[in-house]
Amino acid sequence: MDKNSGIDSFDLQILAELLQNAKTPYTEVAEKVNVSGGTIHVRMKKLERLGIVQGASLNIDFSKLGYDITAFLGIYLEKSSLYEEVLKELSKIPEILNLHYTTGAYGIFARLLCRDTKHLRNVLHDKIQKVKGIARTETFISLEERLDRAPVLFTEEDREKQFMLAEEEEVQD
Repeated sequence: MDKNSGIDSFDLQILAELLQNAKTPYTEVAEKVNVSGGTIHVRMKKLERLGIVQGASLNIDFSKLGYDITAFLGIYLEKSSLYEEVLKELSKIPEILNLHYTTGAYGIFARLLCRDTKHLRNVLHDKIQKVKGIARTETFISLEERLDRAPVLFTEEDREKQFMLAEEEEVQD
C-alpha cells in the first residue's frame, strides 16, 4: 500500500465490495465493512480525488448487440520512437478497446471488438494497416471468453481479520 499512502485497509475493503458490484448502494457497503454510509461516501470522494476510482462502467454482452468478434492484435512498430504517434492514430479507431505498450515481440498489443470477420478485415485493412509507423500486425481471434474479473483486493480471510480488528478497536474506545 505504500504506493498509495493515502489509503488504508477500510478503503481496500470498500473497493473490494464495489468491484463485485459497482451498483451496490453505499449503505449496503457500509453494513458489510461495519462503518456508516456517510463514511463510505467520504472515502469514495477521497479515492476519486486520489485518482484511484476513475468512474464506473457497465458490463454489457456485446454479442447480443451484434458484435461477435473479439480479436487481439500484436502490432510491430517500424521504430519504437513512433509509439506516441501510432498510439494517437490508433486511439481514433472506435473498434479498438484497449492499447498496451509491451515488451517482447510486439510494440503494442490491442483488443478489438467487431461485428463479424468481414468487419474485422475492414478495420485491419482500411484503418489499422494505414497508420504510419506500423510495420505489420498479427491477429488472434478469441473463440470464447471464460473469465473476466477484477483483481482480488482482499481474500475472505483478510476480511475476517479486518472485521475482528475493527471490533477490538471499538471495545477499546
